[in-house]
Amino acid sequence: MKLMNTEQHQGPTADWRLQDYTAILFDCDGTLADTMPAHYRAWLHVTRHHGIVFDEDRFYALGGRPTRDILATLATEASIEIDLDEASEMKEAAFLEQVKHVKAIDPVIAAVRRAHGYVPVAVVTGGYHDVCEKILHQIGIREFFDCIVASEDTSRHKPDPEPFLEAARRLGVAPEGCLVWEDSDLGIEAARRAGMSWIDVRSFHQPQRLTGQNPQADTGAVQ
Repeated sequence: MKLMNTEQHQGPTADWRLQDYTAILFDCDGTLADTMPAHYRAWLHVTRHHGIVFDEDRFYALGGRPTRDILATLATEASIEIDLDEASEMKEAAFLEQVKHVKAIDPVIAAVRRAHGYVPVAVVTGGYHDVCEKILHQIGIREFFDCIVASEDTSRHKPDPEPFLEAARRLGVAPEGCLVWEDSDLGIEAARRAGMSWIDVRSFHQPQRLTGQNPQADTGAVQ
C-alpha cells in the first residue's frame, strides 16, 4: 500500500488512488468544515470569563483534543479551579451560536463525494457527537458518512490511536487499509500510531487567523 504523509502529499491534486484503501476517515473541525475561527471565538468567550490567557497558537496546538480535556489542562496551568461541565457547556453553546456561518472546505468535500459509495467513510472527531452532527448538517454532507466516532465514544483521544481504531472496528476494516484526512499534529500522530495513511489538510487549506483582529467583531461572534 502506498503510504502518504505531509511530505509525500502536498495537496488535493496529488495522486491518491481510492482503490488503494478500504476506508476513508475524516476529522471534522478544520478538515471537513472551516470551523476553527468560530471555535477560537468560543474559547475566548470562556477563557476570558475565567481569567485564563489562551493565545491562538496554543489553541491550534491543542487541536483534536476534547473540550473538557483542554479546559482541565488550562485550569491546571493557571492554578485555578473551574467547573469543567459548566465551562464545557459555555464553550459549546458559544460555538453553536456560530454554526450557521460555518462553510465547508471544498477540496475535502470533493474527496468525501469521491469515496462515498465505493468504500466505507467515517468522521473521527475530538468534538461532541451532537455538535459534529450539527456541523455536518450545516454543510450538507451528513448522509455521506457510515458512522461518527466522537469524544464520548472512546476513553482515550488523539494523539492516542483509539478513536481511529474504533472507527476501523465499526466499519469492519483493517486499520492499515485506512486513509485519514486531518488538520492537526495530534490527529496525524494518532493516525500514524494507528498504522494508517494520512493526508494533512494544512498543505492546501489555512484557516483565517484572528490574532491582530478583534475576534468579537466578526459576523456570528459571541458577545
